[in-house]
Amino acid sequence: MEVTEMLTTVTIALVLSAFSGVLSAAEKFRFSSYYGNHMVLQKAPAEAVVWGYGQKGAMVVVSLSETYKISTTVINGIWRATLKPVEAGGPYNLTASQSITNSSITLTDILFGDAWLCSGQSNMAFTVGQVINATEELALASKYTDVRIFQAALEQSEEELTDLARVAIPWSRPTAKLLDGKELSHFSAVCWLFGRYLYETLKYPIGLVHSSFGGTPVEAWSSPRALKKCGLMDSVPHSDFFVQRNLSENVSDKRNNSVLWNAMIHPFLNMTITGAIWYQGEDNANYNRDKYNCSFPMMIDDWRMAFHKGSGGQTAPDFPFGFVQLSTNHKNNSQDGFREIRWHQTADYGFAPNARMKNTFMAVAIDVPDEKSPYGSIHPEDKQDVAYRLVLGARAVAYGEKNVSFQGPFPTQAVLEQDFISIVFNQSINAIPDEGNFFEICCSEDKTCESDDKWLHVPIEKCGVDYVLVSKPQCPVANITAVRYLWTDWPCNFKACPIYSSDRLLPAPPFILAITKQWPIKV
Repeated sequence: MEVTEMLTTVTIALVLSAFSGVLSAAEKFRFSSYYGNHMVLQKAPAEAVVWGYGQKGAMVVVSLSETYKISTTVINGIWRATLKPVEAGGPYNLTASQSITNSSITLTDILFGDAWLCSGQSNMAFTVGQVINATEELALASKYTDVRIFQAALEQSEEELTDLARVAIPWSRPTAKLLDGKELSHFSAVCWLFGRYLYETLKYPIGLVHSSFGGTPVEAWSSPRALKKCGLMDSVPHSDFFVQRNLSENVSDKRNNSVLWNAMIHPFLNMTITGAIWYQGEDNANYNRDKYNCSFPMMIDDWRMAFHKGSGGQTAPDFPFGFVQLSTNHKNNSQDGFREIRWHQTADYGFAPNARMKNTFMAVAIDVPDEKSPYGSIHPEDKQDVAYRLVLGARAVAYGEKNVSFQGPFPTQAVLEQDFISIVFNQSINAIPDEGNFFEICCSEDKTCESDDKWLHVPIEKCGVDYVLVSKPQCPVANITAVRYLWTDWPCNFKACPIYSSDRLLPAPPFILAITKQWPIKV
């Protein structure tokens, strides 16, 4: 179904409300599910879209604190209005009045600021009450009254829904109770911390829309359009794999193609947003893993297109999209797919933004493992570093701050020297020598490196301002073809990887790079 058709067609069949008499719930005059008191609407220069339900043919007048009024008509049971641009601030009252029934609804304490959508699986669903210093974080919550939260309920649908089936947390000012909640079922720690840190920089209202579902692959969050472009329309989740993952989540249809797109993303398309952040990938480590370099970037493209059209052009067609590169899972270096999925999260570039994933930003999380997490090592308790790194990316990419460093070092070349292999980075680094646990060199007679037995660990022998020198492996020089870094599930201890930015805030992400044979080689 095309997005333009979605805007003018209502397919939800709702039971009669006990309060509506002869009117169906769809005809009852109201705002849609994700508008309410305390909400944050998108500030200028964009125009916020508001919509709801009413009687067919009725005139609806929408006013903002008596500053102006906009008239619209109920078409196919839906009314919709695009507000004039409003600068950051508030509070305002937002009133909608319907002519036929002489009904009026007023939403109070409305702020204008930036609205961010937070989505993904269980590491995004991980609540503030679960983080390592939850008591301190929860005590701070009520101080950030201009950071407002909303959460969609966990639902799935075989059809695209016009509105949310249920709401878990209506628009609210933050409280310790709302941010705590049951494990993996209440407000997201990454989402909240991202919004709080962002507010500390911007100093104007931030609206956080949380819509995530634990134990779900990217296919469930993708529209049929996107899946078709990656050849995934007929893919079916492998239930045995998900049972073995032991994430305390029952196998259900929540992993089926498009069911979460239909129920938990599609209803938001009319909303004007600034951008989105995403924490997902664990469930694709062994399910359509080799397609993730297509399915994830394609999902981003499709969300951008759909939100842009759904909001009548108010959400940017290339809105900023941040994501978390996966942390760790198994410490025994089992090859469980995490090393490959990290690479595929970047469309096989190793960094973001890149030529395939423009206007994106990535938080590297490989150096914040958590072996003792009570929620399993796949769920690290440290969400503060993840959120902080996302905010650095948002400040640089979404808000255009020129002097914000948001990417760790990435190699520009690996050169075979006479005694070492020199790996040069794109920025100054803070590095330490090691005994050979982090770098591997491919030694291959046939120049292929797919098999792990062709890779040999080599130590860092020397570190410079923007380079490291690693030892040459004990194999014929002509067979040395590539270098890779942090290419295991769990390569280093907490904040103890060998290469960081010069201020030691941002780790170098995992990478794989062909080696240039520069010096004269005699074979």
